[in-house]
Amino acid sequence: MIAKIALATATLSFSACMIEQTGPTQHESQSIDLDKAERVSAEFRMGAGTLRLSPGSDKLMRADFSYNVVSWKPYVRYSSAAGVGHLTVEQPETGSRHMGHTKYDWDLRLSRDVPMDIVVQFGAGEAHLDIGSLNLRSAEVNMGVGKLDMDLRGAPKRNYDVRIRGGVGEATVRVPAGVGVYGQAEGGIGEIRTDGLKREGNRFFNDSYEHTKVNIHLDIRGGIGSIRVISE
Repeated sequence: MIAKIALATATLSFSACMIEQTGPTQHESQSIDLDKAERVSAEFRMGAGTLRLSPGSDKLMRADFSYNVVSWKPYVRYSSAAGVGHLTVEQPETGSRHMGHTKYDWDLRLSRDVPMDIVVQFGAGEAHLDIGSLNLRSAEVNMGVGKLDMDLRGAPKRNYDVRIRGGVGEATVRVPAGVGVYGQAEGGIGEIRTDGLKREGNRFFNDSYEHTKVNIHLDIRGGIGSIRVISE
């Protein structure tokens, strides 16, 4: 009986520490058609890799994926009810370790027409979010270790909030000069740089704030090594 328990324990331990070998890079494309949804809640969850979000699709989303770990094939789900769509793209949690150089790239292009609430859960690597030309209702980014480059330049149709919660790394946020922008960066932030904006301690705002009908509010918190906000 003891031997059987020991064998079962060893088997579980081996499974938990299974090593998965990298292989040839695979490329895959997926798309989600537009439907009658009046707004969409979109969530993107990546553990480690390179994530790109940008506008420019005649569909709700066009996605190109590149990866060399078979079990990392992204999950793409979409549902819609009562005028609200729910889009999720996520990296599977395999629990295995990997040998060799891993490659994991997402290139996602979104519709400019549908109002969206966007949430990005990002563990490690690089996130390039060119989302200022989307029809944003809100945006939230939770990042671990890595680099964030967020471009909010555009002509928004409504006020919206941007929340950035950071781990370790650096973040650059580009904001439009012709739209009111105000925000704060707090909680373990390292260097804070603002180009083209006024600073009052950890708070910042541009010349257009309180003089335009549309404003963008930035709320940046966490242990980000450095943050740079650029008004262009």
